[in-house]
Amino acid sequence: MKSRFPVRGFLRFNSSAPPTKPAPPLPAQSSYEHGSSSSPPKKQGLWFRLALVSAAAAGVGAYVRSQQSKSSVLNPVTFTPYYLVSKEPVSSTGSLFTLRPSHAGGSNSQVYEDAWKTGVWSVMFKQPQLQIGRDYTPLPSWTAVEDQEGSLRFFIRRDAFGEMSRYLHSLEVGTPVDIRGPRIECEIPPDTQQVLFIAGGTGIAPALQAGYTLLSRDGPSPESRRIHILWANRQRNDCAGGRSDHTATTGEAKQSWLSSLFRSSTDHQKPPSDINHRPSHVVQELEALKAQYPGQVTVEYFVDEEGTSITKQHITDFTNSSPAQQRKMILVSGPEGFISYMAGPKLWAQGMELQGPLRGVLRELDLKDWAVWKL
Repeated sequence: MKSRFPVRGFLRFNSSAPPTKPAPPLPAQSSYEHGSSSSPPKKQGLWFRLALVSAAAAGVGAYVRSQQSKSSVLNPVTFTPYYLVSKEPVSSTGSLFTLRPSHAGGSNSQVYEDAWKTGVWSVMFKQPQLQIGRDYTPLPSWTAVEDQEGSLRFFIRRDAFGEMSRYLHSLEVGTPVDIRGPRIECEIPPDTQQVLFIAGGTGIAPALQAGYTLLSRDGPSPESRRIHILWANRQRNDCAGGRSDHTATTGEAKQSWLSSLFRSSTDHQKPPSDINHRPSHVVQELEALKAQYPGQVTVEYFVDEEGTSITKQHITDFTNSSPAQQRKMILVSGPEGFISYMAGPKLWAQGMELQGPLRGVLRELDLKDWAVWKL
């Protein structure tokens, strides 16, 4: 999502006022000197007062702007300076960006913690030359060092037609980057037990957030919570090393009718051809989440170039196996076309983005017990 920041206007001084009469010449012996008890001419006194007022106003404005632009704590109103500490290519199309706040401390940690407890959240990056902004989703933090430094990590795909993407990928390490937030994209109610996340491309970042939020919460029966992720990609390189979990909650292997057209009944036991290669960074993130919460995270990988895609059967394999008396959610994230196909398009009304009616693949299924949210 992009938004433009308004350009501040200019103050215009009225030059149509009638000219004032020139002051009479002063006697030679009454020249004004510093420390003299004589008063300065009226015209000079007027200009002096105007200059003083203007300087004071400019100083106040500069102070306010500096406080707004140099806030050391992340907040959703003003932009906070962070610094790019690393930019690591993790696939042929994307990189992992790590940003650190200009001032370390506990205040940012509290902001992060509140956002993680709530649900899926994002922050806005500002492109200073074009004065445009775009929202990106932070990845969960897995190390104590990141938590202590207040660092934020982002998986950002390079888009040849995206102004913000090109700008971020052109930055050198050490460059300041202005961000603001957090913005809560979707609240996950505290009593939620089951989440089905349907992700397309970089929509996997919110899926990692949802999994971390759901499983890290305190509360009764934390071991009964579960998230199932269906992740679609255009190329295998984007999810290199990823191996689908074809095990339902009953422990029995299942396949969709479409999958059987491409694989034999035993192919689900075979790893992908790239399983011996180093997994992509996002696959490593998913594996870390699965390792931290064993048995509570399952992932299915789909690749366009391999002829696999998410079907109704893949969705109902999970929804039909979930206990009836639980709060359940389906979240859909990815490019606009992907979201529209799966759940119908979001709508704009009165300057706001709304969910819009449920359509697409999910509308055709009987999912009355499931709340659907489009990211």
